[in-house]
Amino acid sequence: MPNPVVHFEIGCRDRAKTAAFYSALFDWSIQEQGPASNIDTGSGISGHITALGHEPQHYTIFYVEVADVKAHLGKAESLGAKTLVPPITIPGVGIFAWFSDPEGNTIGLLQKKS
Repeated sequence: MPNPVVHFEIGCRDRAKTAAFYSALFDWSIQEQGPASNIDTGSGISGHITALGHEPQHYTIFYVEVADVKAHLGKAESLGAKTLVPPITIPGVGIFAWFSDPEGNTIGLLQKKS
């Protein structure tokens, strides 16, 4: 399948409280790791919880794996989207970016490190 959903993120103000909620609700395994809490859903799609300390405080986002983040941002913009977070490199992981679709939904793109 081209461009699968590969990750998700939950933003909050209180990471410990949010982790406890999702762990109790879905029996997810959640482990603190630096500024995020990594989520193992048992499905092969992982996620994390983060408290940015600034807006947006509350959000959910899913990430779609693409071969080229910059090219997909350009394609998204040509279809009416707006770039919210330009490409950012995460050492050891790859490159991510966020865009807003024409209806205002935030979507993440992830280009895994090769």
